[in-house]
Amino acid sequence: MIPLEMRRELIETVDSQISICKQCELLSVARSTLYYTPTKASDKDLGIMQELDKLYLEDPTRGTRRMTKELRKLGYRIGRFHVRSLMRIMRLKTVYCLPRTTISDPAKYKYPYLLRNLRIDRPNQVWSLDISYIPMPRGFMYLLAVMDVYSRFIVGWSLSNTMEAEWVVNTLSASIAQYGKPEIINSDQGSQFTSEEYVNFVKGLETVQLSMDGKGRAIDNVYIERFFRTIKYDKIYLERPETGNELYAVCKQFIHYYNERRDHSSIGDVPPNKAYRRAA
Repeated sequence: MIPLEMRRELIETVDSQISICKQCELLSVARSTLYYTPTKASDKDLGIMQELDKLYLEDPTRGTRRMTKELRKLGYRIGRFHVRSLMRIMRLKTVYCLPRTTISDPAKYKYPYLLRNLRIDRPNQVWSLDISYIPMPRGFMYLLAVMDVYSRFIVGWSLSNTMEAEWVVNTLSASIAQYGKPEIINSDQGSQFTSEEYVNFVKGLETVQLSMDGKGRAIDNVYIERFFRTIKYDKIYLERPETGNELYAVCKQFIHYYNERRDHSSIGDVPPNKAYRRAA
């Protein structure tokens, strides 16, 4: 899947024989995305966000209070509300040991979590998808991954500098076009996954059930969270790509290795691709 940023660069806005509207349609780029210019975070905030990402990978149970204390130990003069704002931008979800007894916005919790006590014993039974913040030297990107839970096979992925529902739908649509429909698609309750565009797309698949984690329960999507941890520590943090194109090349190389060559003990010491193809 070509990342959104690269598709945006292919669009000719001057002296093109094809209208911008038609180019956007052919490249699956929303016109709002084409004209959108993200606000650049300050160098100080970018440094804090990189530290937050490392602290979260180390211990995802840290909330805003504990994150603030850890950052102050590192020499940052920062308040809890600022930490909360940055964590929201980064989509960091504090993991709770037990489900909360109340949900702050019941209207947004439209779909149940279908994986509890479910035996997952075949490919394309359950797909999980999630978004992770990727720190860059002069900014940040987001990585969206779609995983077949049975085999841990990454069936789709994409990079973007914004988190739009359309980006999620396009990536999921491309995965389905290549590998077919799963029985269940599971995500968290992020705004991209509770949006009308995403929900209507999944419901339009007819045979696919929509599942959502409980609020604060990032551990419900544990396999894809482990994948994000692995790709960051084993590849991205070591190579430190500086541009979107470099990050795309690094992710592509690692995900190919992860799918095709990296053995997983939980699936019989074989790579995900072999587990997926063997049972498919």
